Amino acid sequence: MQTAWQKFKKNVPFRRFVVLLLIILVLYEMRAMMNTVLLTFIFTYIVVHLIRLVQKKLPKVPSTVIVVVTYLLILLGLYFVITVYLPMLATQISKMVKSVYEFYKSDQMSGVTKYVTHYVNKSELVAQAKNGMSIMVHAAASVGTLTVATFMSLILSFFYTIELKKMNEFSNLFVQSGYFKWLFEDIRYFGKKFINTFGVVLEAQFFIAICNTALTMICLAVMKMPQIFALGLMVFILSLVPVAGVIISLIPLSIIGYSVGGIRYVIYIFIIIMIIHAIEAYVLNPKFMSSKTELPIFYTFLVLLVAEHFLGTWGLIVGVPIFTFLLDVIDVKSVKKKDKNESIIDGR
Repeated sequence: MQTAWQKFKKNVPFRRFVVLLLIILVLYEMRAMMNTVLLTFIFTYIVVHLIRLVQKKLPKVPSTVIVVVTYLLILLGLYFVITVYLPMLATQISKMVKSVYEFYKSDQMSGVTKYVTHYVNKSELVAQAKNGMSIMVHAAASVGTLTVATFMSLILSFFYTIELKKMNEFSNLFVQSGYFKWLFEDIRYFGKKFINTFGVVLEAQFFIAICNTALTMICLAVMKMPQIFALGLMVFILSLVPVAGVIISLIPLSIIGYSVGGIRYVIYIFIIIMIIHAIEAYVLNPKFMSSKTELPIFYTFLVLLVAEHFLGTWGLIVGVPIFTFLLDVIDVKSVKKKDKNESIIDGR
């Protein structure tokens, strides 16, 4: 007579449902590390995908060489951003602050200043100043946390991909284990499905980022903005964040635009970014996402809205993959299988 434990192991649908709940519980407990977890996964997926792509064209090139060259290029890009883009942005910010200060001290603003000072309570100004300082401190802390998570993710993904074959061989030992073999088989089952769906959406967002960057660089070139390629790099990186990335790029572009052409350029940039944001939200995002995931445009919009509400910015990135993954798991709609050689789990 079978025991309850044996019946549980043989009931594959119920067993996988329990394993899925267990995975969700573990991820919820690790929510403080979610930036590092997701970024590590993204970096690892991209590098593994690049390895498979290069080895299809050049089979004799070792994966180690591809990984080392890739991360050297990443470090070179970070060096370019730190040494070229950030100083340029800092210079533009200082120029903008100086221009605003000189405009504030000008004769045409003296009457307005007295009028505002007369009607605005000083205690309210102090409270608003404190609130603004707290927001700035929170933003600085968030940027610092994300920076640390990014560097940790790069390190972890490097060590994973540099020993990709060894990692896969070692991971397969869990599936061949004795007592908990069924558990690791189910984890691998869900892992393969999520990698497949996430890869499809990541490719879609990559194409969207290219379109956004091309449109933005054309507009900036017409406006004769400086450092077009540096600004294009920034827009491309931010565009990898669906919907929100284009809006975030408005802040540094407005600062640089103000120092180049004054408030007139700020208005131009605002109009350009709003138009590009509308194109992404109403054309590119539904088109690419729905074509890659084969979801109706309505469901794509709905998932993005709900995921952003519950998960914030990360919800815009992983919302559609999670929804597609769940559809695949419950057999509502299967995702087209990618080449097995592109899998992170079973790569050779």
